[in-house]
Amino acid sequence: MEFFSPEFWSVLFSIIIIDLVLAGDNAIVIGLAARHVPKEQQKKVILWGTLGAIIVRSILTLVVVWLLEIPGLLLLGGLLLIWIAYKLLVEEKKHDNMKLGDSLWAAIKTIIVADAVMGLDNVLAVAGAAHGNFMLVIMGLLISVPIVVWGSTIILKWVERYPGIIYIGAGVLAWTAAKMIADEPFLTQFFAGNSMLKWGLGLIVTAGVLLTGSIRNKKIKLAATDK
Repeated sequence: MEFFSPEFWSVLFSIIIIDLVLAGDNAIVIGLAARHVPKEQQKKVILWGTLGAIIVRSILTLVVVWLLEIPGLLLLGGLLLIWIAYKLLVEEKKHDNMKLGDSLWAAIKTIIVADAVMGLDNVLAVAGAAHGNFMLVIMGLLISVPIVVWGSTIILKWVERYPGIIYIGAGVLAWTAAKMIADEPFLTQFFAGNSMLKWGLGLIVTAGVLLTGSIRNKKIKLAATDK
């Protein structure tokens, strides 16, 4: 992939979308952790907690990028990412049981540890989208993480007001998953030289995730109104 080519920019855009959509939970964690320390220390908690989270996530992503070179793991990662995309649409995550410290360093540690644990789906998705290009991973993190941190409240309000944003994010995840599966060395002969087959797989996987997620959400809403 040539730097600053159309493909480079499209992949970078996908990584930023993935980071923003999957970072909603992380933004909540940052907000909760910072809320439990004195106001004069809240900016320090956000700054150092976010910096630590970026470093840890960059290391984890580098490890996953390397692991995806092992035969079979691209296929496994792609299938896992399809499940993540579906769960993004239908699952409501709770943070009520998260242990929060009321000191500066306890809050920073909470942010870093929680981001590392909750960010595994993000790491897998970004590593898959980057196709082994670690510079793309770092650029995506540098662009999206500050947006999430400083604009987390706005982003969460947008998601609540415009649920379609989640569907866009899930679609990008599903498309990335299909590309990972198509790039699996075991399946190279099947997809090699057949771009239509790759596009077809991407469309089927993306449409399948969005359709099943939409049907599931409608059933949940109907069940809630019947109670």
